[in-house]
Amino acid sequence: MPKLTVLFSTYNEPKWLEWTLWGYATQTIRDFEVMVVDDGSRDETRAVIERLRPQMPYRLRHFWQPDEGYQKCKGMNRAILLSESDYLVFSDGDCIPRADFLDWHLRLREPGRYLTGGYCKLPLDLSHKITQEDIVSGRATNYAWLAANGLERHTLKLRVQRDWQRRWLDRFTTVKPRLHGHNASAWKADVVKVNGWDERMQYGGQDLELGERLNNLGIRGKTIRYSAICVHLEHGRGYRKPGMKEKNDAIRAHTRNTRSAYTPFGIDKHLDEALEAVG
Repeated sequence: MPKLTVLFSTYNEPKWLEWTLWGYATQTIRDFEVMVVDDGSRDETRAVIERLRPQMPYRLRHFWQPDEGYQKCKGMNRAILLSESDYLVFSDGDCIPRADFLDWHLRLREPGRYLTGGYCKLPLDLSHKITQEDIVSGRATNYAWLAANGLERHTLKLRVQRDWQRRWLDRFTTVKPRLHGHNASAWKADVVKVNGWDERMQYGGQDLELGERLNNLGIRGKTIRYSAICVHLEHGRGYRKPGMKEKNDAIRAHTRNTRSAYTPFGIDKHLDEALEAVG
């Protein structure tokens, strides 16, 4: 059984997916699997995964579901059932992890907690400038290189160099820990207890709502925003539709007001399905 299962969604962004997968190839730990949760992408995405699988130093798996609009939550729940680790790391298929990204998630996990960080958002021009060699060499997550190539935001997360400084900033930051789906982790058993992601929710805040139910269960967030670092590749969001955020906000408000720890619209809907994954 691998120590970690990494789960992230993708939808018709094969180049950004390739760069993300190369980011996991640089990790300082090796005992993990990657599950690509494919929300109905065209054949280009499958072709990237099949081409890269023999080159990756980790087990690369691909779960695909038909394109029925934005259904990330459904895909994540199905992939959780297929995951083989007891600890889950959540990210996105447009986020390149720094080489120590998974090591920090592994080192800082503890019973009764979930971990949550952030990302460093790159401008579009810089996102397109990054190459495979930049990722493998570590330049793509190095502040000096990014700043020299168009990063204007002088984010402290990227500039901190020493482990003790990262731990100190994580401990004393005033930023409230909220589960961000691009950089978070939790025990699989805890996620199953709250019945996973709420499948009524589409784009906008569905990860925060999962974290709120974990909080209601008594699983508290722990900030790792200065330790576990990833950079976000910019792109369009054609899947974002009017009304999605408002609907999600109403579901989140109900979760907060009722202090609910369980959604009836989650993982248990798929327990009787015959699920399959590639690889």
